[in-house]
Formats: sequence, structure tokens, C-alpha cells
Amino acid sequence: MSSFSNQTKIGIVGGGQLGRMLVQAGSDWDLRFASLDPDPQAPCFQMTEFTNGSLTHYDTVLKFGQRCDVITIEIENINTQALAELQRQGKRVYPQPEIIELIQDKRTQKQFYKASGIPTADFILVNDRDDVIRQKNFLPAVNKLGREGYDGRGVQILRTEKDLEKAFDAPGLLEKLIDFEKEIAVIAARNEQGEVALYPPVEMVFHPEANLVEYLFSPAQISSTVQQEAQRIARLVIEKLNMVGILAVEMFVTREGTVLVNEIAPRPHNSGHQTIEANTTSQYEQHLRAILGLPLGDTSIVIPSAMVNLLGEAGFEGEAVYEGWQSVMALSGVHIHLYGKKKTKPFRKMGHVTITDADVESLKKKAKFVKTHLRVKA
Repeated sequence: MSSFSNQTKIGIVGGGQLGRMLVQAGSDWDLRFASLDPDPQAPCFQMTEFTNGSLTHYDTVLKFGQRCDVITIEIENINTQALAELQRQGKRVYPQPEIIELIQDKRTQKQFYKASGIPTADFILVNDRDDVIRQKNFLPAVNKLGREGYDGRGVQILRTEKDLEKAFDAPGLLEKLIDFEKEIAVIAARNEQGEVALYPPVEMVFHPEANLVEYLFSPAQISSTVQQEAQRIARLVIEKLNMVGILAVEMFVTREGTVLVNEIAPRPHNSGHQTIEANTTSQYEQHLRAILGLPLGDTSIVIPSAMVNLLGEAGFEGEAVYEGWQSVMALSGVHIHLYGKKKTKPFRKMGHVTITDADVESLKKKAKFVKTHLRVKA
């Protein structure tokens, strides 16, 4: 795109919180947005030209995209055939449909890593539970569904033969269980011109039950050697894909300091929420820059930060009530983001809190305070 027009209509396939924050970033440029989501009360419905409809139905996605100039996504479980047809019709579709399709299946993701020389844990492809049982000597391992696993679903650890009875009875994979020291992520961006920008790695801590990011710290407390290797790998992944847009690359750091790719997501990601307040360019603005053919922004950290996910409390379902709001708001450097979801249920992502503080120890204390005091109940 040789010139910029704020009359360009950006269509977001998916109307959840990631789309909502993308729209918020685009509001500074007075951009026009449309969104498609099966939930009539999706977080984007009041902020965009909203279409209530299926993300996997070919005609629904096709007709939605035909009303837009540039089409992007905020979730992977969508109809890529419709996106490919929109691309053939001359629409600008980023990330590209074939890349979304590759990433939709964890089996093809892993095969892509292997073929591209991208370091990742050893794995075996399996077709069903019987296949998993036949591979019992590969344990301990992580059993992953090939398709439709999202936000911690479709992933489980099989440590011993006693666990084999709970193996997924569907196409998937077994991935060697890694004895890692840290889980980190690097957000990479690439525009149409091939320019690449990399964010400093962040360190993630996962909820023990929900398998969702509970909180993260930026920057990750890792050596400069590990940081450089993580960024090298993230660049390699996005360049091998030849992808346009934002790519989140989740990685393990082993106790020996080896960096291995776990999974990737071709969209703004939970591991980049803190960039709104704590980096020069947020991941959302960066995604817009990339898909609109604009120069990429500065990714440097302005101030250390932590991000705490606000998850629905176990045992509560209904109209959301936020306990501890005032005590958390009294802390300096606290930024609360709610996602416009009226009803909570256990482990539902209702919002997030970013905390900024130049003192890393103070930052950790504040993050712990937010995590223990701000509760989503009903």
C-alpha cells in the first residue's frame, strides 16, 4: 500500500477481546472496523460494524469479507477456504490463509518446525487413543489434539501407563515432556515489505488447573544469550512462514539453556497485552502497521511490567462482580482492562491488569497483590 487512508475498512474475523483491543488501538488513527462473531454480545459488537454469524461457515465468512478492504483474524478456528477465496478476489488477507491453515493443526505446526530447522521438542504423530497406547515407551509426554485446542483445552500430560486411558481418542500428537526452567514468548511482526520487528522476550507463569497464562513479566529474567537465541528463532519462524502480521512464538527454556518452540499463534496474543502500556509500540498498533503496509514501530520496553489475567473464579457463574477493585486501583502503575463480558464462569478470561514499575522486586509484589486481591465472582 503506497498511501494511507483511514477510510480503509478492516474486517476482523472474530469479535473477542483481542479484536476489541485492536479496535481500541486503531481508534487513534480513526480507522473503520467490522467484526464477525457467533456471540451476539461479543466484546467487539458495540465498537465495530458487527455481524453475528459463524466463523467456520464458508458463505458467512465470504460475505463478511467482501464488505471489507483488509481482512485479519483474532482466532484461528475459522474457515480458511473462504479467506483464500477472498484473497483470489483481490482482498488483502493477513495473516495469509495458508498460514492460518498450517497453524490450525498442531500436527502440521510440528512438521513445519522440523522441516524448517526450528528447534522443538521431539514428537510422534498419533491418530487415536490406541495409537497413543502403542507409543507407551515415549512417556512421559504431552498429548495434544491436532485441531481445535485453544486456551489450554486439548492439552494434557501423560506421565505413566496409568494415564493412557485418558489419552485423546482423536488425531493429535505426543510431544516429549520437557524439563524446562522457564516458559517465554517473543512477539514477532512482519509487514508486506518484509521488514521484521521483534519484541523482547517475556516470561510466563501458567495456571496449574486451567493451563492458561496466569501472569507474565516483561522483560524475562534470562541471560542475554538466551534472549538473543529466542529472538533469532522467532525471526526464523516468521520469515520461514513469509507471514504478514503479528506472530506470537511460545518457547521453553531448558535447564541447560536450550530454547525450544512450543506453539505459535498468528495474531495478537495474551503474551503481548502489557505492550499497551509498557512498550513504545503496542502489539495491536504493530499488527495494524503490518497489515496496512506501514513501517513497523519501535518495540523497546519503556518500563518493566507484569500482566495478570483476570480469570473467572472457580465455583462462580453469572453476572460478573469484581472484588478488590478499590484496593488494586490504589496501587501506582496499575492499568485494568475489562473485555466487555457481562457473565463470568470458571477460568473465563474477563480482563487483564498490567502493572508498571521501574523496580522489578516492587513489580513482583504488586503483581502478587493483584493476583490475590482482584477476584471475578458472581
